[in-house]
Amino acid sequence: MSKPIISIENLSKAYYIGRPMDEHATFRETLTGLARAPFRRWREQAAPAAGSEEAFWALRDVSFEVNRGEVLGLIGRNGAGKSTLLKVLSRITEPTEGRAVLRGRVASLLEVGTGFHPELTGRENIYLNGSILGMSRGEIQRKFDQIVAFSEIEQFLDTPVKRYSSGMYVRLAFAVAAHLEPEILIIDEVLAVGDAQFQKRCLGKMQEVASGHGRTVIFVSHNMQAISTLTSRSILLKKGRIAAAGPTAEVITQYLEDNGAAHELIYTGRPADDAPRITRVELDTSEPGNVQRNGQPMRVMVDITTPHPINGARLSFHACNNLGEPQIYFWAHDSERPICREAGTHRITFTIPKLRLYLGNYTLRLHLKEYAGGRIFEDVEGVCPFEVVMYGQDREGGWHRNQCAYLEDGAWQADRVA
Repeated sequence: MSKPIISIENLSKAYYIGRPMDEHATFRETLTGLARAPFRRWREQAAPAAGSEEAFWALRDVSFEVNRGEVLGLIGRNGAGKSTLLKVLSRITEPTEGRAVLRGRVASLLEVGTGFHPELTGRENIYLNGSILGMSRGEIQRKFDQIVAFSEIEQFLDTPVKRYSSGMYVRLAFAVAAHLEPEILIIDEVLAVGDAQFQKRCLGKMQEVASGHGRTVIFVSHNMQAISTLTSRSILLKKGRIAAAGPTAEVITQYLEDNGAAHELIYTGRPADDAPRITRVELDTSEPGNVQRNGQPMRVMVDITTPHPINGARLSFHACNNLGEPQIYFWAHDSERPICREAGTHRITFTIPKLRLYLGNYTLRLHLKEYAGGRIFEDVEGVCPFEVVMYGQDREGGWHRNQCAYLEDGAWQADRVA
C-alpha cells in the first residue's frame, strides 16, 4: 500500500509575544523586523517589558493524512490556524513541535502575487515560477500557451506585474500553479479576489487537476458551496486544533452549527425604534422538534413592527440549505393586499400547502423593504432552523440530492398512437 502524499504528525506552531524576531521568520518578516528595531528599542527603554515571553499556539497537536489524488477542504473561522498550517506545508515557516512530511513537488497560492517579482513581466514571471517549482525550460514552454490562455493576460504579457490589478495577479498566479504540474497544489482564500466567472473556471481546473491527473489539492475557503463542490473530505480547525474531520457535508454542518443562529423555531428581533423591523418570526412545522415532513403543510408567521406607515411594503423569505443557498422563495407585497399601511405591529402568515424540499437541514432568510428600488429596512439570516424528513413509503424509491431541490406533483399518461 502506498504511503500518503502528506503526513502530519502532532504538528504545533507557537508564536512568542514580545520576542524580537521569530527564529523561523520569512525573509519579508526579517526585513520588517530590522526596520522596526530602532523603534522597538526606544519603546523598550520608555516602558520596560515585564520580562517573560507569552506563547500563542496558532496550531496545537494537529495530525492527519492526505492520500495521492485527494482533494481536502480546510475550513474554520478567521484565526483558526488555517493560514499557519498552509505556511508550514508550503515550507514558509517551520513547526515548533511535530512534523509535516510531503512526498511530492508543492505549488502554493497563499496570497496575491506569491512568488512574483514585481519588476519582471508576466512572461518572465511564468518562467521564474516554473523554475522555482523545479520545472525545466522545455516543460514550461510546453505549458506556456495554456497558462496565458487561462489567465487571459495576453495583452499585458510583457508588462511588469507591479502594474497588474489584483485580479490579473491572481489569474496569472493560479494559471502558473495549476498548469505546471505540481504533485501537491495548495490554494488559500486568494481565489476570492477573482470574479465569479474566474472562480468557476478555477474550481473546474482544480477538479481536473485532481481527478484527471491524480494530483493532490488542499483547498481553503470560507465559501461553503465551493468547498462542497470540490471536496469529499474536509477538516474543521478551531483555535488551532482539529474540531472535526470527515465527509465534507458533515464537517460543513458542524461549522455552520458552531457559527449559526439559535436553534429555535421562534426568532425575536430587535425592537422597532425609528424604522420598521422584523420583530418576530415563527415557524410552524408538521412534526415536533424542528421537523417538517416532506409533502405536508408548513407555515411561517412574520411580525413587522413599524413606527410609521410603509410606502409599498414588500416582505420575502427564502428557505436556505446548509450551504446558505436559497432553495425556495415566497413574497408578499402591498400591491396585492394591504401591508403595514399604518403604524403598529402587523402579522404576515405564509402557508405552504405541501413542502417539497429535499430531505436535509434548512434555515430561513427574510428581507423587508419598501416598493421595488426603495429603502431596505432589514435582512434576517439563519433563523428558525428545521429538518425535512420522509417516513415509510412517502415517495417510492426516494430521490437523490443532486436531482432536484424539491419535487412537484404532476400528472402523466401513456397512449398508444400507432
